[in-house]
Amino acid sequence: MFFITARDKLAADLKKKYDSGASIRALAEETGRSYGFVHRMLSESGVTLRGRGGATRGKKAAAA
Repeated sequence: MFFITARDKLAADLKKKYDSGASIRALAEETGRSYGFVHRMLSESGVTLRGRGGATRGKKAAAA
């Protein structure tokens, strides 16, 4: 038999929200969990984590 646990439901919910654009930090705050917990849940769910974003050094100079 297969039972859906509260953890499985949380993982699916986090995955859906992350795939819709929510950040790990936002999800952690929303659920009252730590960043590390949310990161681990997403990783265990097979989510491809996005890069950190922000400015990248040297890109403008190379393009100019």
